[in-house]
This record gives sequence, C-alpha cells and structure tokens, in this order.
Amino acid sequence: MKINNIGPSGINPYKRQMNNPETAGTSKAKGSDKVEISSTAKELQQGSQVQAQREKKVEDIKLQVEAGTYSVNPKEVANSIYNFYFKK
Repeated sequence: MKINNIGPSGINPYKRQMNNPETAGTSKAKGSDKVEISSTAKELQQGSQVQAQREKKVEDIKLQVEAGTYSVNPKEVANSIYNFYFKK
C-alpha cells in the first residue's frame, strides 16, 4: 500500500515571509555593517620595538654565520637548558 501527500507537502513557510511587502521594504532600509579596529589592535599591527630588535639580532647572527665568525658559548647553552628544565 502506498500513501502519498501526507502533511503539508509543497508548502514553504519561508516563502510567506519573503512575499510579505511589509518585511521586504524594511530589509533595504537597514544601514550598512561597520568594522572598527581598536587602537590596541592598530598598535599590534604596526610592530613593536622588540620585533625590530629581534630582526636586527637575527640579521647580525646570520651575517656572522655566513662569515664564519659565529661562536657558541657552551656554558651559556648548558645553563639555559638547565634553567629551562629544572628552574621554574
């Protein structure tokens, strides 16, 4: 046995809202969206002095490595590793 057309088939409840002339006019009258960026966000986009100092330090180390004059102090490296893992 086959039963067809049970319930409100073919009825779209959203179609009634779209065809309503009262709501159609109000959607066009709304203002546009705005995005405001805070002063803190603008400062973060500018980049800080720390970032400039890091870039300079990396560039200096890069030049030393290319020239073959870069040397590593093993005691400082060992202290840094120790402090990282054992001192909090």
